[in-house]
Amino acid sequence: MDSIRILERLIALPTVSRDSNLDLIRYVAELLEASGIACQIIHSADGHKANLFATIGPADRPGIMLSGHTDVVPVDGQNWTLPPFAMTSRDGKLYGRGAADMKGFVASAIAACLKASKMPLRTPLHLALSYDEEVGCLGVRDLIEMLSAAPQRPLLCIVGEPTNMQVATGHKGKLAARAVCKGREGHSALAPLALNAIHLGCDFVRALRDEQDRLAREGARDGDYDIPYTTVHVGKINAGVALNIVPNLCVVDFEIRNVAADDATGILDRLRDAAARIAADAAAIAPEAAIDIEITNTYPGLDTPAASEAVAFVKSLTGANDTMKVAFGTEGGLFSRDLGTPSVVCGPGSMAQGHKPDEFVSIEQLRRCDEMLDRLLTRLADGWP
Repeated sequence: MDSIRILERLIALPTVSRDSNLDLIRYVAELLEASGIACQIIHSADGHKANLFATIGPADRPGIMLSGHTDVVPVDGQNWTLPPFAMTSRDGKLYGRGAADMKGFVASAIAACLKASKMPLRTPLHLALSYDEEVGCLGVRDLIEMLSAAPQRPLLCIVGEPTNMQVATGHKGKLAARAVCKGREGHSALAPLALNAIHLGCDFVRALRDEQDRLAREGARDGDYDIPYTTVHVGKINAGVALNIVPNLCVVDFEIRNVAADDATGILDRLRDAAARIAADAAAIAPEAAIDIEITNTYPGLDTPAASEAVAFVKSLTGANDTMKVAFGTEGGLFSRDLGTPSVVCGPGSMAQGHKPDEFVSIEQLRRCDEMLDRLLTRLADGWP
């Protein structure tokens, strides 16, 4: 079965992160097992979702892992002109939610596994499919725990996020956090006698912006990124019940995306200090004033040396001369940190199409990915490394 036919089936399975991915995992497992490929299914704690891991070739030695996530972002509120969960082929492009991010690569990787099942591989090929990547690389952690206890760990991981088939060696780390700002409620007609938690939240957002300004002026630089410094971003504020009530609670969700040379926890410590100062000033009005900060998710950056053997190998598969870094996060940083597995990001399509209506991957990009993986299979049959 070729990658386009597989992609059509994958797109038809609406694996939005808030929903289950089990239908897709079952489909892939049945497809692989029909070709004699055994699959390990690692379920989430509630059994609602699962990762899949499969090995083709000798089991007594480490191999090359192809990694992809199965979840996609919602289509709610987007102006799609084509059905998001039915693949449309038009003008050399394959449309559908997840076509670029990143079911195109997953389809190509599955097709490569089916081909590999008919080849005498001397070095094994591994397939790793995960859930809940879009909400913070959550699901893959159970898979990594399983691999940590395995007799063999992968030699190299290719994460197939869309890079237009360019070889990416790095991405920033991410720390997501929540600031819970506590004030004192009251009638809005007597607002000065209360403590508006939204005002506390706004003061904290000002501190976030000040930290961003500092990082832009003085922070570490990595010129391989479009934004070469660490960024601080507020994504959501939740507060208030009614206009005539002074709110006693304001929740600010924010993130830090750090270049390798910056320590995200150190930045967070500075923000905690700023929050403590804001709360201390507000305590003159209401002693119960507080801004409590909790980390809600974190994953490491990826910074694989461009001169490493792993990067040279992937470049030899694509024919690339140069490398790049990507703005978005991937599971590669976790594989690298927790398994010691060098990771490279390379996949079909562009993230400029990801998360948008009428998302697509071009047939040409998918063909180039198929060709890269065909070359990989040849190298594995020859016994690389």
